[in-house]
Amino acid sequence: MSHRVVVLVLDGAKPLDVGIPAQVFAGRPTMPYRVRVCGAVSGLVAGGDGLSYHVAEGVEAFEHADTIFIPGYREPVTTEPPDAVVAALRAAYRRGTRLAAISTGAFALAATGLLDGRRATTHWHYTRALAERYPAVDVDENVLFVDEGGVLTSAGAASGIDLCLHLVRRDHGVGLSNIVARRLVAAPYRSGGQAQYVPRSVPEPLGDMFAGTREWALAHLGEPLTLEALARNARVSPRTFSRRFAEDTGYTPMQWVLRARVDLARELLERTGLGVEQVADRVGLGTGANLRLHFQRILGTSPTEYRHTFSS
Repeated sequence: MSHRVVVLVLDGAKPLDVGIPAQVFAGRPTMPYRVRVCGAVSGLVAGGDGLSYHVAEGVEAFEHADTIFIPGYREPVTTEPPDAVVAALRAAYRRGTRLAAISTGAFALAATGLLDGRRATTHWHYTRALAERYPAVDVDENVLFVDEGGVLTSAGAASGIDLCLHLVRRDHGVGLSNIVARRLVAAPYRSGGQAQYVPRSVPEPLGDMFAGTREWALAHLGEPLTLEALARNARVSPRTFSRRFAEDTGYTPMQWVLRARVDLARELLERTGLGVEQVADRVGLGTGANLRLHFQRILGTSPTEYRHTFSS
């Protein structure tokens, strides 16, 4: 049975924020999802940037949803979501529906009280306002998205793509997520812990250099990769590379390499018949015991259980 996604369009909705989940989860032969779009009520909804939306359904669409997306909207600090929307989101969550906010949609989700005592994020321009307005929410301004299980939040519009791909990975594994990323011409994986973009005085070419080093590392995961080797590829000192890599990604270089190896192992487990020992060797983790250790620590499961869940 297809997973049912409902995208909620509020007054002032940002077109890109609305379009991201509608596009990512769009029904097609490779996608086990179906998408519906609704508003607080059916009819015309005035959006942001001079666009309007005509929606056929109101919040009654939530009754058929497995996941509800709340896209960002204009003036979130001064705009209260309609009471009917807040009540319907709470009721959907009680039924077990997953709620995910993109950008300033976090304000509408916070209004339900479902983020109280939980970590959340929003666009970096609004993180302080979100924290001030909803002090019970643990606002993290230095991440792309936050997964709290039944409620998820993401930063600006582009990180909404990361959040959607994360949910596809969570639901159906790395293989399908990579197919969707290729279709969108998007990065297949940006960790939720990666830092949001905040202007700082780092030379622009440095980012290109680090992107090239990350690509090089992904092509050599089966080989020994040390901090010194990565820094040498980037043509900076190990100390400079380590510090600035962490600023850009939210991980130390070796933490990033480990997660990249686990991610490659996930895809091999899904798409090949290689044994656990062979997979561990192919991704540079050496032994099956080592692979099992990191799988359990990072994913909370074993390679065998993962393959049973996601193997095609």
